[in-house]
Amino acid sequence: MSNIPDQNSQASSSELDPGAIGVPDGVGDSGAGVQLRKVEAEAAELKDAWLRAKAETDNVRKQGQNDVAKAHKYAVERFAQDLLTVKDALEQTLATPAATTDTLRDGVALTLKNLQAAFDKAQIVDVNPLDEKYDPHRHQAMTMIESDKPAGTVVQVFQKGYLLHDRLLRPALVAVAKAPAGPASA
Repeated sequence: MSNIPDQNSQASSSELDPGAIGVPDGVGDSGAGVQLRKVEAEAAELKDAWLRAKAETDNVRKQGQNDVAKAHKYAVERFAQDLLTVKDALEQTLATPAATTDTLRDGVALTLKNLQAAFDKAQIVDVNPLDEKYDPHRHQAMTMIESDKPAGTVVQVFQKGYLLHDRLLRPALVAVAKAPAGPASA
C-alpha cells in the first residue's frame, strides 16, 4: 500500500501533516484532528468573548467611577442654587440707599424666609430641644444648671442643632437641668 491518496480521496496537506495544525505527534486519525480543530476554534471564540466581556466590564467600572466622582463634585449643586436667592436678598438689602431700620429688618426677614425655604428643599431640619430630655446623640451639653425641672432636661439652648434627613449636621448646644443642691449633710 502506498501513502499517496487516490483521486477519490484527495486530502489537504494539513490533514496529511498532523504537526501542521498543532496536533501532537502520534495523533494522525483524521476524526481526532477535526475534533481538535473544532475544540481549538471554540476555545478561540470563548477567549475572544471573554476578552470582550472583560473590556466591557472595565468600561462599565470606569464609567461608574466617573459618575461617582461627578456626584461628589456636584452633590450640592441644587442646594447652592437655592442659596443664590438668599445671597440676592442680602445684596438687595445692602444696596438700598438710606435704608431705615424697618427696611433692613424687612430685608433680613425676607432673607431668613429664603434661607428656610432652601433648608426645607434640602430637608435640613433644626433641632431646638428646649424642655426636652437631653439626648447625647443630638445635643452637646455646655453646662448644668440647677433647676426645678427634672434632672436631664434641656433648660436653655445656646445654639440650635441641625439634621440633614436623619443625619446630625451639628448638635444643639444646651444647658441641662440638675437637681438643686440640698442642705449639706453633716
